[in-house]
Amino acid sequence: MKQLRIVIVFCLAAQLIAPASLLAAAKPATVGKQRCGTRRPGDEEVRGMENAISQARSQRGGKPGAAATIPVWVHVINKGSGFDNGDLSDHMIREQIRVLNDSYDGGTGGADSGFAFDLAGITHTTNQNWFENMVFDLDVELEAKRALRRGGDDTLNLYTVDGGPYLGWAYYPTILDNATYAVLDGVVVDWRSLPGGTFEIYSEGDTATHEVGHWQGLYHTFEGGCSKNNDYVADTPAEFSPAFFCPVGRDSCSMPSRPGLDPIENFMDYTQDSCMFQFSAGQVERMQAAWAAYRQP
Repeated sequence: MKQLRIVIVFCLAAQLIAPASLLAAAKPATVGKQRCGTRRPGDEEVRGMENAISQARSQRGGKPGAAATIPVWVHVINKGSGFDNGDLSDHMIREQIRVLNDSYDGGTGGADSGFAFDLAGITHTTNQNWFENMVFDLDVELEAKRALRRGGDDTLNLYTVDGGPYLGWAYYPTILDNATYAVLDGVVVDWRSLPGGTFEIYSEGDTATHEVGHWQGLYHTFEGGCSKNNDYVADTPAEFSPAFFCPVGRDSCSMPSRPGLDPIENFMDYTQDSCMFQFSAGQVERMQAAWAAYRQP
């Protein structure tokens, strides 16, 4: 079942036409790479997730979500020894866990999510087919994850491979509702995106931060563009399209009903790692509700 992961398709209905200058600038700095290969959920999936999150909020009665420490299994898939072949040192992996903790506890300047990450274990697997083709072939991804996945719904399984055209991808928590494909749950990143990697402006570890946001139920900040629902988070300003590099002052939805500059500093945009440093309070509330709905033991 060969299938190249489809880059997110933007819903342009009921949105303003973006200035040509914005569209011309919307290209990644790493040649041939897209920031994120996470599949854009369909309308039915969106409705299901929004209903589950809404129910979790109601059951919580407006109280803050409980803090949680998430066990993390890191699965290093490579095609041989050495960094050039995809093998990673324990030091790089621990640095990635540090970046996740700093990002999610507000240490980089954003809201404290209440989530912490604890390295539960590391596996190293030499399998050239898994390493090179997981991004292109769903059957390969299923085979690898059935062999490697550890823990339950509250465990983050983080896989490193050659991401092909993408820096990484993840699955929304709704994947857990599908018995056939629940094993796909987790996050996959290109091994070169970890701290100390070779992707230049995308090598500080925030690809994993971004993808874990999807795993926790967050959409992109530009999801839905300038539409009313946008990313279903009230305190992230509407954004027509992804931002690249670090375009300070960008305002792609410049209209009275959509105030605020584009949230280029948000982990759920597409800017370079050094530009993104925060989750908003609204995103934190959504992640906590999604955790209660899908992952809380």
